Amino acid sequence: MFLFDGVLLPIKGVIFLAEKINEVLEKEISDEGSIKERLMALQLKFEMDEITEEEYDEREDELLKLLENIREEKQNK
Repeated sequence: MFLFDGVLLPIKGVIFLAEKINEVLEKEISDEGSIKERLMALQLKFEMDEITEEEYDEREDELLKLLENIREEKQNK
C-alpha cells in the first residue's frame, strides 16, 4: 500500500498544481482590467519603438477580440 501511495501522491500534486494554474489563467483571460492593462502596455511598447506597427496591430486585434468575448459572455449570463 505504501508503494501505491508513493506513486499517487506526486501525481495528485501535479494534478492539483495544473488545476490551480488553469484557474489563474482563466481568471486572467476573463478579466477586463487585465486585458486593458495589456493593451496599454502594448501601446507603450509601440510608442517606445520596441515593436513594429505590424506587431502592434496583430497583438491589439487579439486583445480587442478577447475583450469583446469577455463582454459578450458577461451579457449572456
